[in-house]
Amino acid sequence: MKISNEQILELIDEAIKAREFAYTPYSHFKVGALVVDNHGNHHSGCNIENASYGLTNCGERTAIFNGISKGMEKIDTIIVVGDTTGPISPCGACRQVIKEFSTKDTVIILANLKRDYKIMTVDEILPYGFEL
Repeated sequence: MKISNEQILELIDEAIKAREFAYTPYSHFKVGALVVDNHGNHHSGCNIENASYGLTNCGERTAIFNGISKGMEKIDTIIVVGDTTGPISPCGACRQVIKEFSTKDTVIILANLKRDYKIMTVDEILPYGFEL
């Protein structure tokens, strides 16, 4: 997929808006995510914490599960945003879930609130990931 800098910044802004809905009373670390699916639909997500911390869900997985629940088959592009010095990096669990619903052409954009970003592939964020 060819994507312009202007389009990337617009997608980052959508992920930043999704971040505003994060529920983070424990870590106070909000993450927003946006998935553009194989049909061009946009699915947003944010992290949602729980007092039983293992039940917390990351923004990336929330966006992906939101898309799957609406008929998404594959991720075309995923954008992840956090208040970090450089572009944010997904946790290992999110990397595996991203891989599950990606293709070799999926575009992964890691960003921060200053709109600094890095574009990566699935194999770059999760070399040797699990697949059947």
